[in-house]
Amino acid sequence: MPELAGLGVSPGAAAGPVEVMGPPPALPPPRAGADAAEEERLAVRALATVGAELEKRAATAPTPEARGILAAQAAITGDPMLLAGVRSRVADGADAAHALHGAFDEQARALLAAGGVFAERVADLADLSGRAVAAALGLPMPGVPAPGHPFVLVADDLSPADTAALDTAAVLALVTERGGPTGHTAILARSLGLPAVVGCAGILDAAPAGGLVAVDGTAGTVRTSVTEREAAGINAAATRAEEEGVPAGPGRTADGRAVDLMVNIGSAADLDGADLTGVAGVGLFRTEFLFLGRREEPGPDEQAAAYAEVFAAAGDRTVVVRTLDAGADKPLPFLRLPDEPNPALGVRGLRVARERPDVLETQLAAIARAAAGTPARVAVMAPMVATPAEADAFVGRARAHGLPLAGVMVEVPSAALRAARILREAQFLSIGTNDLSQYTLAADRQHSGFPELLDPWQPAVLDLVARCAEAGGAAGKSVGVCGEAAADPLLAPVLAGLGVTRLSMSPRALPAVRAALLRFTFAECAELAARVLAADDPGEAREIARTRHNERGRS
Repeated sequence: MPELAGLGVSPGAAAGPVEVMGPPPALPPPRAGADAAEEERLAVRALATVGAELEKRAATAPTPEARGILAAQAAITGDPMLLAGVRSRVADGADAAHALHGAFDEQARALLAAGGVFAERVADLADLSGRAVAAALGLPMPGVPAPGHPFVLVADDLSPADTAALDTAAVLALVTERGGPTGHTAILARSLGLPAVVGCAGILDAAPAGGLVAVDGTAGTVRTSVTEREAAGINAAATRAEEEGVPAGPGRTADGRAVDLMVNIGSAADLDGADLTGVAGVGLFRTEFLFLGRREEPGPDEQAAAYAEVFAAAGDRTVVVRTLDAGADKPLPFLRLPDEPNPALGVRGLRVARERPDVLETQLAAIARAAAGTPARVAVMAPMVATPAEADAFVGRARAHGLPLAGVMVEVPSAALRAARILREAQFLSIGTNDLSQYTLAADRQHSGFPELLDPWQPAVLDLVARCAEAGGAAGKSVGVCGEAAADPLLAPVLAGLGVTRLSMSPRALPAVRAALLRFTFAECAELAARVLAADDPGEAREIARTRHNERGRS
């Protein structure tokens, strides 16, 4: 039976008929003799319409990941440089549609030239360009198909706006021709709990609309020419596995070794309705969602109120607050940072405090104020820390504000290599595997040409995770993973075996990760981790883990 291989980015299995996502409207021929004032008005209104629609979707998006991504996209539509490019083209005689297309295309070329995480945003700009052109022409953007029955959505790639709005009652699984493990489609599929395979070359030709396919988001495969009986069996097995899942409770191995399970959030709303039974707390509170799309910095009162709401919702659990992670792929207009030749390697994360120390001071003061009197165990951590000196300085600032639980994120190799020294002052480490993969393998996140280099199963990345965990064990301090790798049930026992003590993920990923840990004793996790570290490539590493999981499932 024909089988296509891609990259499994969200675990689970499902089968059903294919529905193919259509392309955006085609750009019509240029219109000569257009009225410049009218065309400028049309173009500006189109951008405002797209921005408003994305803000509306962000406000009602089901997960914090979706809200953050959509809010960032909405902010792009108001970018002054983009507007200047549109107006310049209109002044040169272009109609609204071509002025918009040209301005977005110019920005896309600039991002590709800049490289790094900026190059990740090219696909987002293409989507925004299509939406703006459609709005200027008075045409609808093609939405997700609605055939009236459950289906597998197949596309060349999916925009954040489309992925975030998916009806999980209708969409069984996602398959894309392009995309990588840390792209928006992958992140959102995991947060929605949908099986997904990306970078599946040839899927558009092999799976026509209406044909039955079986998607395995764990193995990264798509089978075509599936029979109706086979499809029904696959879906029934997936339903049974979900219904027979491990009851909610603390994260632990089969012999009782604790591995704290935590959740990633962007606001208190993300805790509404989440089953926090046995959950140790919030392992990543992304505070940048409060800042995205703002022309002025949120004041200390507004910040303190937002943080206090999260602390109250968490009860007496731990809440790890990441200070503002801005710059590069998360530009914030109010910061007014200078232009850079390579923003991915420039002022981002904690480095923003070099240019704007007042922003970090205000945030730390607001966190401390919100934490006062709360039963939550509030900790803070800084993103993009590269050296022990940076870590020490941040810990000192946090302590000066009355926040003794201060740690750092490990997102660059230098921090992992100097983890033992960093932990002299820092109270904990939290590993962001998305950026750590990018900077370790020198590969742009979401670059469809390098999926194997951006794979968290890369032995080089796991070597760095192991180094951090070893340093944490020697210091008696916690080392967690809060990147997308933490949500992978195949990888969870490996991380535990390396010595990782915390795994933080989307609430939807908790049951599968909890069940995976309970399949192994800690000694078995350590043995599995050693075998995975000895692998030559991510494919071999993943297959070693998959084989052991299957063996444990039969025992």
